[in-house]
Amino acid sequence: MTSTRLTILGGGGFRVPLVYSALLGDHAEGRVTHVTLHDVDRARLDAVVRVLADQAAGIADAPVVTATTDLDEALTGADFVFSAIRVGGLDGRAADERVALAEGVLGQETVGAGGIAYGLRTVPVAVDIARRVRRLAPDAWVINFTNPAGLVTEAMSRHLGDRVIGICDSPVGLGRRVARLLGADPDRAWIDYVGLNHLGWVRGVKIDGRDELPRLLADPALLGSFEEGRLFGADWLRSLGAIPNEYLHYYYFNRETVRAYQEAEQTRGAFLRDQQARFYAELADPAAPALATWDRTRAEREATYMAENREAAGAGERAAEDLESGGYEKVALDLMRAIARDERTTLILNVRNGHTLAALDADAVIEVPCLVDAGGAHPVSVDPLPLHATGLVTAVKAVEREVLDAADSGSRATAVKAFALHPLVDSVTVARRLVDGYTDAHPGLAYLTR
Repeated sequence: MTSTRLTILGGGGFRVPLVYSALLGDHAEGRVTHVTLHDVDRARLDAVVRVLADQAAGIADAPVVTATTDLDEALTGADFVFSAIRVGGLDGRAADERVALAEGVLGQETVGAGGIAYGLRTVPVAVDIARRVRRLAPDAWVINFTNPAGLVTEAMSRHLGDRVIGICDSPVGLGRRVARLLGADPDRAWIDYVGLNHLGWVRGVKIDGRDELPRLLADPALLGSFEEGRLFGADWLRSLGAIPNEYLHYYYFNRETVRAYQEAEQTRGAFLRDQQARFYAELADPAAPALATWDRTRAEREATYMAENREAAGAGERAAEDLESGGYEKVALDLMRAIARDERTTLILNVRNGHTLAALDADAVIEVPCLVDAGGAHPVSVDPLPLHATGLVTAVKAVEREVLDAADSGSRATAVKAFALHPLVDSVTVARRLVDGYTDAHPGLAYLTR
């Protein structure tokens, strides 16, 4: 393959320039030479095209960018499809938070009630995309970043098999922070990370064949010097004997976090909705400096990430070293390179389980280190999770399966079951009210009628 065509679904999204920036740094044979942006919102597409044009200024071999609102046109001829859609937009995310918090439960977009609501309206759209890819670009690889990433990847895998691979920047950022703390090159350290998307644990960090994680866990000063150490506290990390993904704060400190969300002046979704509305409104002015406006908005976005959790933990403001992107755009580029050029590498990805975790069936999508080559992503063998982690993983996977069943059948009762079984909802009565609240808030959930 001498060149590669990439289609980005959700091409008017705020984070698309991160992906394009990574592509601009790739000058090797087989690099991406054409990028097609697809979005349902033409104005957002036009704004992002302007940012990308600024990024590409003066770069002779910058990938050619085209934009379209026609999904079939965007998919036809693609070698890779990067899916980063947001069904219902940020208005939908804000509604997810509002409905859940009114019932005293978490409304975060991938965890708990909010994640279920987001999944229920996203899965039907993702399945439609998967069917179109199979028809219009049967040899394409789909890289899914659409949240809830593990759930959506599993829904698409039922139609695309192993040709859909989910990515997330959260475990990547965690692994790199821990490796640096231990004085290692993050690109050379082996990160033993296992779980589901936004529900995983770093259980070991091998440097030159030696596991250095015990050294970190035994050093209170080191534990208190990085994001997860401040978020969870040194004592709890030592009790676990592992470093949890930051999203596990919603489970381990749920009451504190829900209270912080309820007391916040504005939820995260509402903040991003308002912030991005300002960004796109600014770029409607042809004289506005596109890239500079995007850079300023992104810096504010990163600095306020998981603010409620840090408040609940007393962790203070984000440290400068924690503002670095987890690098999902780098993961996407490394993944495409490995497949397109057979450049073998190891990445933490969302893939079908196979025989990796005995507690789950072969089709369950999990998040683990994978060996990647021209044949795709292959999960490595891992040790079993401890019982407390296995319990969380199997409970949340059971919820995901109910969401998939509800999306497939249109069964309202199955949707109620999904909410009721989630560890962060734990009430059938609340689950029924949540389904009522979400179907009132989201016209896209009108299919839940049976």
